[in-house]
Amino acid sequence: MTHESLVDDGWAETIELLGGEELIAGSARETKAFLRPRGVRSATDLLRLTLAYCLGKVGMRGVVAWAAASGIADISDVALLGRLRNAGPWLQQLIGYLLKREEVGLAKGRLIRILDATSVAKAGVHEKKNNGLGVCTAPSILSASSSISSRSPTRARPS
Repeated sequence: MTHESLVDDGWAETIELLGGEELIAGSARETKAFLRPRGVRSATDLLRLTLAYCLGKVGMRGVVAWAAASGIADISDVALLGRLRNAGPWLQQLIGYLLKREEVGLAKGRLIRILDATSVAKAGVHEKKNNGLGVCTAPSILSASSSISSRSPTRARPS
């Protein structure tokens, strides 16, 4: 997926690949990523904003400006940040759905791991001089043959 596919006809194909608007909306409600349409009309619009932020190079304010100009959403950058903070479990569920689909055939018997490799610098002069980093402690591991689990790799079945 590219940033351009968020603004052209490729977006409809992306929604269908993810199971359709009804599945996306249902999973967003289930995981509490999208409960009320304040500034963002639908769960698919929230997904579009999330992907625009992840794939784009303009930052949060640029995404909000693009969304307003495109008529997708009228939301502040702070409000969008709040929405994105609640979207983690929802995005995991969508990725899990993609990986479990038989016709995708992504795994082909290989182990699939998706990890959050976020590093955050520790506070203090000593830590800065010695490159002290804090690393994400609870990565999610997904496979095509199982649901979302934590720290337990599983073998993916070939499709």
